Amino acid sequence: MSVEEGKKAPDFTAPVDGGGKLKLSELRGKPVVLYFYPKDDTPGCTTEACGFRDATPDFKKLKTTVIGVSKDSVARHDKFKAKYKLPFTLVSDEDGKICEKYGTWIEKSLYGRKYMGIDRATFLIDKTGTVRKVWHKVKVAGHVDEVKAALQAL
Repeated sequence: MSVEEGKKAPDFTAPVDGGGKLKLSELRGKPVVLYFYPKDDTPGCTTEACGFRDATPDFKKLKTTVIGVSKDSVARHDKFKAKYKLPFTLVSDEDGKICEKYGTWIEKSLYGRKYMGIDRATFLIDKTGTVRKVWHKVKVAGHVDEVKAALQAL
């Protein structure tokens, strides 16, 4: 399954860092940046998370919630969040159901070896729960600025 611009964002309820749960539909009323990343505490994922962290004041001005999603456990998210002082929620999708709903669980290739993994992707969801912008195969450099620009254009 894949999520398209102009369609409603698939709802989900999932465990988050700190031991709570998050239900996406409960965030309606303000924009949401939902970004998927492969693994906590790896170079690209850390750079991306720190980029969103550093842009938090800009996202707050735009009344936007940032949420990171990976298949890491809540305990691993807690360590990652504490280590880099991440001010946003990290969702644990250990069973991969959210990744499947959003079309981010894909076949990848490394040195000719095929394997399944998370497509680094970001979904900009407006205050009504509609997906306004989708980025697949995200390159980390400059991505946070692209997201902010798309948010400002809403």
